[in-house]
Amino acid sequence: MELSIHNWMRAETIETTIRRVASLGFHKLEIQGTPELYNTKEVRKLLKEHGLGCWGSVTLMLEERNLLAKDEGQRARSVQYVKDVVTMVKELDGHMVSVVPGTVGKIVPDGRPEEEWQWAVESLKQVYEHAEASGILLGIEPINRFETYFINRGDQALALAEAVGSHCGVCLDTFHMNIEEDNLFEAIKRAKGKLVGFHVADNNRMAPGMGTLDWPKIMATLDEIGYDEVLSVEFCAPLDRTPANPYPNSIDEHPEGLSPEQKKFLEDHGSSSVTEEFYTMLTQKSYNTLSPFI
Repeated sequence: MELSIHNWMRAETIETTIRRVASLGFHKLEIQGTPELYNTKEVRKLLKEHGLGCWGSVTLMLEERNLLAKDEGQRARSVQYVKDVVTMVKELDGHMVSVVPGTVGKIVPDGRPEEEWQWAVESLKQVYEHAEASGILLGIEPINRFETYFINRGDQALALAEAVGSHCGVCLDTFHMNIEEDNLFEAIKRAKGKLVGFHVADNNRMAPGMGTLDWPKIMATLDEIGYDEVLSVEFCAPLDRTPANPYPNSIDEHPEGLSPEQKKFLEDHGSSSVTEEFYTMLTQKSYNTLSPFI
């Protein structure tokens, strides 16, 4: 098993992120799903120079991105976006793409349940065909009810993956499972043979080890189902803007290089740009908690 980490949690250059996570002992990077930001030849070179690999990416389903939109043109543009993420991962010699089908933050459906299911399946099949040709695995990721009304639990993701194609899998996330699953360990077990990615954050979305999740039992369950690929750290620290903040130096008041899209994504997740000191602490804590299981 290896450790990976996502890079959407802090506003900084990809060079800075790669340098930090390599120095802290991580093996791979899960690059944010914004292909337009990256020159893949340059990123590949940076990864190689620091002894890292690309694990994959996660789609950032913001604004008009929605694989189950009622509008055919919107669906087509969303499909092309996910295809572009797949292509980016292919060019970085990555392995998988985690797909959230619907717009994050959207709470009003575009159609009847059977209509939206069909739109999602049709859209994902187009992406799946491109991913199969590229040698990249797709993992449908369920996220919690406060971020989407569509695909919240592992069983839902498994059903959608089955409808898309035989090699389509799921990507589970401990933070979301802790909210939505009646038993997150049983949810992991039911994903046996279909688990192509695994995101890790604690119950409070802080770094693993900073909450109440039972990491030894989680890791034992992954071992039981034979998942020995990559743990991908994806904390998103909920920042405290009150005098009770236990981390007074956590908020970066003057972030550099923060795109409007990334700013919105962080703020929608109850977070903001964090300071380098706080981010490094969270990254180090993740490594310290998970490395004994690697």
